[in-house]
Amino acid sequence: MTDSSNRLQSWHHAPGHRLYERGAYMVTCGTYLKRHHLHTSGRRTDFQNLLFEIAVEYEWQLQAWAVLANHYHFVALSPENPDSLQRFLSKLHTLSAKAINLEDTRPGRKVWYQYWDSHITYQRSYLARLKYVHHNPAHHGVVDSAAEYPWCSMKWFRKEARPSFRKTVDSLKIDKLNVYDPF
Repeated sequence: MTDSSNRLQSWHHAPGHRLYERGAYMVTCGTYLKRHHLHTSGRRTDFQNLLFEIAVEYEWQLQAWAVLANHYHFVALSPENPDSLQRFLSKLHTLSAKAINLEDTRPGRKVWYQYWDSHITYQRSYLARLKYVHHNPAHHGVVDSAAEYPWCSMKWFRKEARPSFRKTVDSLKIDKLNVYDPF
């Protein structure tokens, strides 16, 4: 392989999916042409429920999630074999696109674009990405407080996480975090 072909494989418009090790992963996916296909509360609810259902089916343990009108993020712990992420996302995208296109009477229309995944190997990076995803609706100006937004994990996190863990996650600065999120 030439040096230039190595650079192309890592180019941000052709994300590599390097799923070698069990662990925590962050996933980001946007809609094709950034269209707001999840523009109603019903669609966001249906997509979020489908995300939960398929995560369980493929044994991915969601730790944080945010579903917005034109993209989503999640952080999850992988099963023993993390390469199941590709099948998980393929099923999620196929089923949700079919439902959206059926509702819009637009069969075959492309709904989802590429997804980006990253294996999180450092604890502080994991914690910072949890915070980033929990706060994503507020980051995009959809709500003032992400806890008010029903399609993200912030309210769940505040209710379920130990107070000391919440304090640790909330204390992290995320302004310099490198997350692909041009939505």
